[in-house]
Amino acid sequence: MRAIRFAESLSYDAAYSEPHPGNGECVVRVHLAGICATDHHIVRGYMGFSGVLGHEMVGTVVEGSEAWIGKRVAGEINCVCRRCDLCQAGLSSHCRERTVMGIAGRDGCFADLVTLPERNLHEVPETISDEEAVFIEPLAAAYQVIQQVPIEPRTRIAVVGSGRLGLLIAQVLATTGCKLEVVGRNPKTLLFCEKKRIQSKSVDEVRLKNDRDVVVECTGSPKGMGIALAMVRPRGTVVLKSTYAGKGTGARRHEGTEGGEEGGGDGVDLAPMVVNEVTLLGSRCGPFSEAINALARRAVEVSSMVARVFPIERGLEAFEASADPANIKVLLKINPR
Repeated sequence: MRAIRFAESLSYDAAYSEPHPGNGECVVRVHLAGICATDHHIVRGYMGFSGVLGHEMVGTVVEGSEAWIGKRVAGEINCVCRRCDLCQAGLSSHCRERTVMGIAGRDGCFADLVTLPERNLHEVPETISDEEAVFIEPLAAAYQVIQQVPIEPRTRIAVVGSGRLGLLIAQVLATTGCKLEVVGRNPKTLLFCEKKRIQSKSVDEVRLKNDRDVVVECTGSPKGMGIALAMVRPRGTVVLKSTYAGKGTGARRHEGTEGGEEGGGDGVDLAPMVVNEVTLLGSRCGPFSEAINALARRAVEVSSMVARVFPIERGLEAFEASADPANIKVLLKINPR
C-alpha cells in the first residue's frame, strides 16, 4: 500500500506492508488525512518515532466487526490496555501501555489503510464532509479546554498562538460567550479570527498587564509561555497546550498536542507563576463526541481553514506546504469517496 513514513528521513513508500488487525481492531481505508505541527515535530525527532505518520483522518471501515464494516469513521489516537491502574481509574488516555496512532508505537493514517481498536472509532454523520471530519481529532483537543476549566460569559480569556489548534480553541471558547482575545504573529490567521468576529491582536501590540482570568498557551514555543504568564492575573489559570523541550526547561515532549506557530527555545522563567500563584493546567486529547456534535451543528467552522489538498503521492510536497504560514491547513487525499 501507499504510505508516508518516517525513518531518519521522511519518504513516500508505494509498497509499504498492509496492516493486520489485532483482536478487537478494525482496518480503516483512509479518505483524507490532515498534517499538523506534531507531524513536523516528529520529523525533527520528537518522541523518537519511526513508521507511518498521521493521526488526523476520516475513512471507511473495511475489515473487522460486522457492526462497523462500511461505516465512515474518525478515530481516537490513544490505543490502551484497559488493564493498568490508570485505565482502571478512568484515565485511559494516560494508559501506561498505550500506543498512539502515528506518534508512539503504532503506524498512523498517512497510508491507504490504518488499524485501530473498535472502541476508538466514532461514526461520522453524513452532515459532516470528509474535509470537516479530518478536524475532529484536533477539535476534540480544543474542547478539552472547556472540559477542564469552567468558562463563563464574564471570564476574561486569551489564546496565545493563532496556529491551527489556536484557531480551533478560539472558536470553541467563542461559543461560551466569554471575553475572548487571540494573540498571534501570523496576519492571515489573525484575519481568520476577525472574520469569525473573534477579537485578535498581534503579539507586538498586546499590553502585558496580568489581567486575564485564563490564558491558553498553544504557540509551541517557550516564548509563548512567557507571554501567557505576563497576561494571566494573580491566581489565574494558564492552560498549556504546547509541547516543547528547550534548553533549561527540563521538559520531555509528550504526544498528542500541537504547537501553533514556532518551536524550540531557551527555557521558561517560571518565577511569575510562583509569585502570582498561577495554576498551570496541562491539556491534551479531548472528547470526540463534542467535536462531532459541534461540526454537525455548525457551531465551529473549519472548511475555510483548508488551504491545499495533495494526493498522497505528493506527500513530501504537502509537508513543505504545511510548514508555510500562508497555509493554515494542508490535507492528504488518499482514497477519496
